[in-house]
Amino acid sequence: MTGEIKRLMRQHLVDIQTYEAVDPPELIARRAGIPESEIVKLNGNENPYGGSPNIADAVANAPVHIYPDPMQRKVRQALSEYTGAAPEELIAGAGSDELIDLMFRLFMEPGDKVLDFDPTFAMYGFLARIAGGETALVQRNEVFDIDVSAARDALDDRTKIIFLASPNNPTGNLTPREHVRELLDTGRIVVVDEAYYEFCDSTVADMVSDHENLVVLRTMSKWAGLAGLRIGYGIMNEELVQHVIDIKQPYNISVAAEAALLASLDDAEMLLDNVGKIVDERERMTSLLNDIAGITPWPSAGNFVLCRLEPSGRAKEVFEALAQRGIVVRMFSSERLKDFFRVAVGTPKQTDEFVNALREVM
Repeated sequence: MTGEIKRLMRQHLVDIQTYEAVDPPELIARRAGIPESEIVKLNGNENPYGGSPNIADAVANAPVHIYPDPMQRKVRQALSEYTGAAPEELIAGAGSDELIDLMFRLFMEPGDKVLDFDPTFAMYGFLARIAGGETALVQRNEVFDIDVSAARDALDDRTKIIFLASPNNPTGNLTPREHVRELLDTGRIVVVDEAYYEFCDSTVADMVSDHENLVVLRTMSKWAGLAGLRIGYGIMNEELVQHVIDIKQPYNISVAAEAALLASLDDAEMLLDNVGKIVDERERMTSLLNDIAGITPWPSAGNFVLCRLEPSGRAKEVFEALAQRGIVVRMFSSERLKDFFRVAVGTPKQTDEFVNALREVM
């Protein structure tokens, strides 16, 4: 690209630090030199059981030649019945990532700040950079809990949003309600990302009615197995919902995603049974990892487990050795996580293949 074209770009986007996304299975297989069917993909926190069997018919019969309802009436009503929140307090997005982006579009101007707790989900910082904002990183403590006092000290007049994942990705720990309440008392917008809510049944969504500055985000990607269809939702003050509707793309969730969400919520009992299987497997995996010298698994309330490797400096070597065996886990560029990797909870068979390969490597 010529310098003239770059000169026309928004300058803070020319060399932006990007989000480190996971690679597709076919590329992973090609790198490892093995068939795609032999890949054990445990790097994306995806649901190993997939979605509801009713999705295929629902999507096949969806009126894909017609634009979706921009007001999301059926979607918001169905989510209301599932969550207990009023339809007016709900809004859906093309994944909860879109709703994160919309929070930046609504509240942040170039030079404004977002408060984030390191280590955590990198999407918050990435979207802040796109918006031209700055990220103030407050370090989590030695067990990855947040420091509310340090968070208060990091606030200034340009701090607009505080992001908080609970359970936190990739560390797996929950944030106590009283810490959320203290953050809300700062008057900033507090976005609590509950992407893994179904795996822990811990929420602050009931606090929305008393705190107009609270936004709770959830997703259908994890518990309902709809990661590939990109649909998530937010629970927030109904006036704030209306402002999001005003600035979102009118037809932001596809007809296919809408049909899949409705079919999934109709089949929620079966999907939650699968969540129970994943939680049980998470505990079994943790127990097996505890028996491997040099590996320390952290307690998790999500569908993944963060693992520390000893001695220091081995993480990349172990990651690459697992990848050569077709076992794909997640590494991070964060300095705090240089000796860690995160592994998603799969089926019992996938767990056994991962643990056996890890034993060989260690």
